[in-house]
Amino acid sequence: MLAANSLLGKRVLVTGGGSGLGAAMAERFVQLGAIPLICGRRREALEATAARWSSNYGIDTQIFACDIRDPLQVEAMIAQIWQQAPLDALVNNAAATFIARTEHLSHRAADAVLAPTLHGTMYCTLAAGRRWIEANYPGVVLSILSTSTITGRAFTVPSAMAKSAVLSMTKSLAVEWGRYGIRLLAIAPGSFPTPGASAQLMAGKRAMLKPEARIPLGRVGQHAELAELASYLLSDAASFMTGEMVTIDGGAHLQSSGAEDLLAWNRQDWEELRPGSR
Repeated sequence: MLAANSLLGKRVLVTGGGSGLGAAMAERFVQLGAIPLICGRRREALEATAARWSSNYGIDTQIFACDIRDPLQVEAMIAQIWQQAPLDALVNNAAATFIARTEHLSHRAADAVLAPTLHGTMYCTLAAGRRWIEANYPGVVLSILSTSTITGRAFTVPSAMAKSAVLSMTKSLAVEWGRYGIRLLAIAPGSFPTPGASAQLMAGKRAMLKPEARIPLGRVGQHAELAELASYLLSDAASFMTGEMVTIDGGAHLQSSGAEDLLAWNRQDWEELRPGSR
């Protein structure tokens, strides 16, 4: 869809960029001329991804082993990035989720989702936004959310809460920061399978389900499709868009929130998800 070099020279930081959808998006940015920066908690994954891009594209990728749940680590990372050159875009991709009966969640379990998905996203956004404003430098924040922001979603309540809060942040800051030339956008992906997400969301009896059965278009999404949409939203072609969330799910949210099958689970089904029972 995009012309070659649509992101030429743009410095783009992708959180959770070492694997999965984060890596897929960042690689497309590279193909369009962007200068990639990726962060995550697992340095090995970051190094492996950077090595692959070096081999395939002949580029050096800056990697940051950063736990975005820690605001001090986030500040240190963003400060280090800015010492070299301003950041042009931030992609808030890192998040956590798992299926659980909400009444059984401990505060630690809830915080395990809220900390990266909501707090980490906010820390990264504020750290970048503050510097853009101080430097009078335009920027873009793109947050990867989910269709639970539209439908709600049973059994992943902390994630649905966190993603909805980030959507509210996106809309609010689009107004507050628009005068500084800062755009905030979001994407609500449907089913784009990755090993990490599948292990958390398609556990137990769900492993036998076919996600495409609840998608009107009859298939799951391809990583390249999400990466292309993300690239467009970061590009100058979308320069008059802000405060919006774009859904890309094959129409799935119009048919189902994606959690109805879990209503039929019995106690034994849930017990089988407990650590040590698999």
